[in-house]
Amino acid sequence: MCLRWHDGFVSLSDLTRGLVWRGRRIAWDTFGSGPALVFLHGTPWSSWLWSPYADALASRFTIYLWDMPGYGSSSKEPEHDVDLGIQGELFAHLLKVWRLDAPHVIAHDFGGAVALRARLLHGAKYSSLCLVDVVALSPWGSPFFRLVKEHADVFAQLPAAVHEGVVRAYIAGASHKGLTPAAIDKLTMPWTGPEGQPAFYRQIAQADERYTDEIQPLYNTLTEPVRIIWGAEDIWIPSDRAGRLHAAMPGSTLVHIPDAGHLIQLDAPIQLATALAIWTRELIS
Repeated sequence: MCLRWHDGFVSLSDLTRGLVWRGRRIAWDTFGSGPALVFLHGTPWSSWLWSPYADALASRFTIYLWDMPGYGSSSKEPEHDVDLGIQGELFAHLLKVWRLDAPHVIAHDFGGAVALRARLLHGAKYSSLCLVDVVALSPWGSPFFRLVKEHADVFAQLPAAVHEGVVRAYIAGASHKGLTPAAIDKLTMPWTGPEGQPAFYRQIAQADERYTDEIQPLYNTLTEPVRIIWGAEDIWIPSDRAGRLHAAMPGSTLVHIPDAGHLIQLDAPIQLATALAIWTRELIS
């Protein structure tokens, strides 16, 4: 299906709604029934990664899915910053637009930093927060991520076929068990073509640990229930960070999922779905 905005046309997407914020076009959707539950993706992912879990929880929650600007089906204009500071401001704004006073939130990868910045710096309130293999503590970023950050302009000039091979290999490295060709295709596709290729390197170039360093001292002020879920074999953000994050957030609970890497959604779908089901039942029982 096609999204149509009041100011133009957007590419194919499973997300059926859109809004404009500071010139950025944001693709989003909502479905289900019950208390509000918002999912946040990370990089270089999109809401697609959370879709099966959102579908599974829609019988008990009103689900909100969205693609951050620079990702998925949202806009990728080169003049728009897509750093964690911008994404945190936008998420706080979205909650107001959606009229969500205190939703439940589930975040993966740098979606964790986005959710935390919205909460700690921009006045967002949550009924609960579930952090899944999140960017929250320095240092973060794989060795490849750091290499690209230092030479983003050079990587952006790679021939298209070479670039696609680089992205496919990079994405495959986030999985512990290995990805199906279909999954790699789906995750790679948004980063190809004349729009996707520069957007891939642009979002890495704008990554900066100062966005997590700024909020790390505030983690101990969180008062809502916090569940931390981590893939035990995550090599992008090693599982020792889970213990550090747990210690930094008094009252939080921690679950390690064995045989799962950073792409825990695809490595251990049954185990993650079970962990989320247990967590959400605890919240609304």
